[in-house]
Amino acid sequence: MFAAYLTVTVLGAVFNGAAAVTYLIGHEYPKAQADMKGVPRTWVPVLGLLLAAGTAGLLAGLAVPLLGTLAAAGLVLYFIGAIIAHLRVGSRNIVGGIVFLVTAVAVLALGRIYHGHW
Repeated sequence: MFAAYLTVTVLGAVFNGAAAVTYLIGHEYPKAQADMKGVPRTWVPVLGLLLAAGTAGLLAGLAVPLLGTLAAAGLVLYFIGAIIAHLRVGSRNIVGGIVFLVTAVAVLALGRIYHGHW
């Protein structure tokens, strides 16, 4: 069970870490996504910081399970919001958001299974 939990956690950290860097370096893709969704561009770095915090939390969760649980839950909420933002403006380009969401749900579920209850 630990191998599955570790693999999914590291994969989630890589996914979210890469996305955070993309948002924080000012890449054009997150800006275009913000424009398409009607989100102010000033939110792009904030969203990048949320992704970076989620990444750090997932990795910290390997040592402190509560942090990993909270980070994974936060990322689940983040990606539910991202998918809703896409659907709100009529975009059906949600496959990426679903992949990130499923990864966060898997980290949350496997973490709870592996670590059990507090």
